Amino acid sequence: MDTSQIISTFIEFFREHGHTPIKSCTLVPRPGDPVLYTTSGMHPLTPYLEGEPHPLGKRLTGIQRCLRTTDLEEVGDYSHLTVFQMLGSWSLGDYGGSQSLRWGLDLICRGYGVPRERLYATVFGGDDQVGPDESALDTWTELGLPVQLSQPDETGDNENWWSNGPTGPCGPDSEIFAWTGDGPPVGAPRTDERWVELWNHVTMRYRRHDDRSLSLLTQPSVDTGMGVERLVMVVQGKQSVFETDLFEPWVTELTRLWRPDLRSLRVLSDHLRSSVVVIGDGIRPSNTGRGYVLRRLLRRALTAMWFSDSVGYDTSRTLGDLPADVVLDTGQRFGQHLDPEVVQGVLLDEERRFGELIRRGQTLLSRLYPSGQLTEQDYLYLHDTHGLPRELVEELMAT
Repeated sequence: MDTSQIISTFIEFFREHGHTPIKSCTLVPRPGDPVLYTTSGMHPLTPYLEGEPHPLGKRLTGIQRCLRTTDLEEVGDYSHLTVFQMLGSWSLGDYGGSQSLRWGLDLICRGYGVPRERLYATVFGGDDQVGPDESALDTWTELGLPVQLSQPDETGDNENWWSNGPTGPCGPDSEIFAWTGDGPPVGAPRTDERWVELWNHVTMRYRRHDDRSLSLLTQPSVDTGMGVERLVMVVQGKQSVFETDLFEPWVTELTRLWRPDLRSLRVLSDHLRSSVVVIGDGIRPSNTGRGYVLRRLLRRALTAMWFSDSVGYDTSRTLGDLPADVVLDTGQRFGQHLDPEVVQGVLLDEERRFGELIRRGQTLLSRLYPSGQLTEQDYLYLHDTHGLPRELVEELMAT
């Protein structure tokens, strides 16, 4: 299957089970939402998970573009991304978590052809407020899937508890992992990185209050989310999301243009692709809020493009060389109508600004720190006073 077939298989499966497809929202949350960007498929559905009737009914399915910066430093490995798409299914006061898990296993095994023996489930094991998710545990045991009970960490957090923020709807989360290594599976999720978290099934039973207490929701619901890019990696049998057809245009063009090392190639592919989608939703680089996220993505990409272990510092590389085809392909995949000239204009303006910052930084560093030795206080001063992030200062000092 290619990516389009994988997405349509998901939507059609849930349509056949009575779910109505809903449209994707932009990355920008509704007015009044304190979150900078949409971070999950359930985010736009929060009012309906809290009990408000949805105009399309109690069973919904769809695909939603999302942005998360919590894993920004992890981008460059085989699976972490900044902007991605999330496939979802929702039961708004209709069926329960056990039914969702049964359908989930059926779709993965029969719909996508993933062998059952390459799957593993994790279940909420309880904490000081809520007991173990016995329903999910019994369901997986009945279905014959190996299951692991998760326990709270030293901070009291549990990886199998889902919430969209410090307060609001929340509940126990059962996660399906897929084995991506060569040969038969070994170990268990979170003990071997070859187990990839694939699909989360959350039973929204509770509301978290400001004092951290919980109360039962009047309408328990089910919210599931599965990252498209990871699903494609598993179904296509690839070792990373960057080897799939989703990233093929970016990987091909960036390799042709600049031949970056593997980690830089992945950072460039993710950050530039993410920036295109953010620009497509109307955001422009700035020093605050949503615009700062975009600025940070672009400047991390430019750092990866200009600084190389093999060639040193090379500003002859420019985002102006990116072909329009990769921009159009990304827009099409994310349901956006992009003008490549507008996107390129934003990219080149930020490239110019960052180039000027680097030139000022080089002059400043050679004047203030000729020895090349900086303290923590020096890094703070350079960032707060001159806008030079630590990672850029370290690159400049090394060239």
